[in-house]
Amino acid sequence: MNNPSVFSALFILALVFVSAITEPVPVLAQAPTLGFSGEGNNALVPAMFIFGDSLIDNGNNNNLFSFAKANYLPYGIDFNNNPTGRFSNGYTIVDSIAKQLGLPMIAAYLESPSIDQMRYGVNYASAAAGILDFTGQHFMGRIPFNEQIDNFEKTKNQLSANLSADVVAKDLTKSIFFVGMGSNDYLNNYFMPGYPTSFFYDPNQFASTLVQQYTQQLTRLYTLGARKFVLTGIGKMGCIPTMLARADNGECLESVNQAVLPFNANVKQMINKFSTTHPDAKFVFIDTDKMFQHIMNNNKRYGFSVFDRGCCGVGKNSGEVTCLPFETPCSNRQEYLFWDAFHPTSAVNVLLGNLAFNGSNYLVYPMTILQLAQL
Repeated sequence: MNNPSVFSALFILALVFVSAITEPVPVLAQAPTLGFSGEGNNALVPAMFIFGDSLIDNGNNNNLFSFAKANYLPYGIDFNNNPTGRFSNGYTIVDSIAKQLGLPMIAAYLESPSIDQMRYGVNYASAAAGILDFTGQHFMGRIPFNEQIDNFEKTKNQLSANLSADVVAKDLTKSIFFVGMGSNDYLNNYFMPGYPTSFFYDPNQFASTLVQQYTQQLTRLYTLGARKFVLTGIGKMGCIPTMLARADNGECLESVNQAVLPFNANVKQMINKFSTTHPDAKFVFIDTDKMFQHIMNNNKRYGFSVFDRGCCGVGKNSGEVTCLPFETPCSNRQEYLFWDAFHPTSAVNVLLGNLAFNGSNYLVYPMTILQLAQL
């Protein structure tokens, strides 16, 4: 995710050091012991099952031998000063959405949640993971999307063994399946030195390859019982601090922004085709690219004033090396768009969750998460 020559010398060694002295403190959902069907539960949906990468990982990589970890301060500085494994100073977008759905915080799969916790969903997301299995392999441990689906199948079997299989099957059709994949297939594959992908595919070909695999993976989730999908697009990747640090003029790398647009377009096409062949499947596409443009265009309304660097990081635009252990972050975090070299601040994540939940159909297609939940 960073310049390998700088990253390997500083960041990896720092992570290994911190992992040796710091035990991650998991934050798991404190759920009541009611049935998976939601009896007695006022949530809009029975559960939310989450698949993705570091944007929504909430502690799974804590339990892996991986160089992609956030189990140290100042990560979590605004989460009760607790580094849970979220790549944020506080909350992620799925934390915001879970709250609005009336669900507790969703437990991380590798934190071995109880049946009572799994009834409200499980988070399988893993930093450095991608749609393609070999994406992010230079980080060592990570859980690719295919393996995340395997883990969901294990969860389903556990729930079915402890509850009525009919109730589980019925409630899965009402639950939200949140999938945020694709960013690492570009950051930690297509644009990463040492990976051959960009030599074999132009941006359109690579997007087609990704979405072909993505379609197969979502079809498998459908076969396992998923019917309500929320998919995120890729945001303005050329404008994140690590890309700004690579630019000679400090401005967004428009070549990168343009390269990821075919993925977003292909995902929308996939949704339309999938909905035709599987009419009982319903989708929300979160257009992250448009959302970030919307936030920048309305920055005064939302209180953001710093767009060109991370709140915590090292080097040019605080983006050459990501947030190091015990580094002192900026104090005015609510004003920053980016927390570190790659990830939004908690304030942005909460706003993105609000816009996705009940915002404009210009930003979410073809309906909001609230409308999806109410179907």
